[in-house]
Amino acid sequence: MKVLVQKFGGTSVDTAEHRAMAARKVILAREAGFTPVVVVSAIGRAGAPYATDTLVRVLRDIDPQVPPAKRELDMMMACGEIISTVVFAHTLQTLGYKAIALSGGQAGIITDPNFGNARILEIRPHYLRRLLEQDYIPVVCGFQGITVPSDEHEHGAITTLGRGGSDTTASALGAALKAVAVEIYTDVDGVKTADPDLVPHAQTIPVCTYEEVAEIAHQGAKVVHPRAAEIAMDYNIPLWVKSTFSDAPGTRIAGADAPEAVRRRITGITHTGKIVYIRLDFTETEHKALVEREVYRMMAKAGVNIFLNTYSPNAMSFAVPREKFTIARDLLDGMVVPVEHDQPDSEGRYATYYIFKFSDGLDLAYSVQRPLLSAVEKRVRIVDVPGHITENCTTVSVIASDHRRVPGVLLRIYEILTNAGIAIYQTADSEMSVTLLVSESEVERAVRLLHEAFFEQ
Repeated sequence: MKVLVQKFGGTSVDTAEHRAMAARKVILAREAGFTPVVVVSAIGRAGAPYATDTLVRVLRDIDPQVPPAKRELDMMMACGEIISTVVFAHTLQTLGYKAIALSGGQAGIITDPNFGNARILEIRPHYLRRLLEQDYIPVVCGFQGITVPSDEHEHGAITTLGRGGSDTTASALGAALKAVAVEIYTDVDGVKTADPDLVPHAQTIPVCTYEEVAEIAHQGAKVVHPRAAEIAMDYNIPLWVKSTFSDAPGTRIAGADAPEAVRRRITGITHTGKIVYIRLDFTETEHKALVEREVYRMMAKAGVNIFLNTYSPNAMSFAVPREKFTIARDLLDGMVVPVEHDQPDSEGRYATYYIFKFSDGLDLAYSVQRPLLSAVEKRVRIVDVPGHITENCTTVSVIASDHRRVPGVLLRIYEILTNAGIAIYQTADSEMSVTLLVSESEVERAVRLLHEAFFEQ
């Protein structure tokens, strides 16, 4: 039995015409001697009647001041895939094939109880195997699973796997069923050298490594979720990215069998996110490390992810997602970090209070806090820490395998952007990529210039 897992995204199942095209891919696989297992996402994207975001909005609109419980939110979000699964299974049935719709739990997908971002603990594929032996085409809900029955969740609770969860479902089922391959179908004909919305003539990459496609996904491209690529890599399952709407061969995600030329090259240009860049300047650096630690602690406690951290003797800087900026700003503006001294200073003061101050208009809390501290200023030293905000940023990344062994890559990137007058606020690099923080207004030009330099000459 040559099991082939085929996953179809929301745009592949959003209309009767598109579902017919997706069904054709399943039927062709069957006729080629494969035993298909289908995974589907919710129908359509945000705004469509059965899209996940639409269903969530129904729940949140009941009372915007009362956030829904995570357990109930997962039950609501899971409905989108359930509807899609039943519709697609019936589509195959009308074409004369034995198909059966399965929720994640019915397919044996067991997760931890982390609602909204659950991890798959195991897959119990016995029922799926029995269905395959009976000549059924199982159509499985992506993005969801069920917890192990417990005192708290007596019959198991529905969970969702977080963003890109349907890709993860497909790879995990491929591993559990020892599939010959996993095919991810989308509305583009493979992994591209850039976002085709920004670079319409972006090329389709015939072969990628697991590491490359995971990095591409981490840096913003939404073709395959990185967790799905990691699962496929761990179990050495061939992974393909193909288009539902064409017969193009797509992109093969390869492991150890990838050609050597693939392992040392520039793969693509990606971009992602609305980001805010924050810099705190220290006029006095004696306790800088302690103050930095407190900033990181407060951000972690508030659930604010920070990245692109920069070390400087006189400053600390980092980026936060745009949707978390209000939380970060409210935490930092007027924040006081007291530091006790082992010995009194020359004026007999045993502590220094560091207080963060942003530019005018963003310093409301500071303007209230600072006068209050004047009452103790004779006993403690007060040090202002000016903060600077750069809003409307985003990242552009050059995916470049093993670039650290190729002198001049970073120089060329800098020359391309700076010669075009594009300011680079921050950089970061890994074994697989070079990431640059730029103004959001310049992202399209930056992507096109880098793509032209590395792929069109």
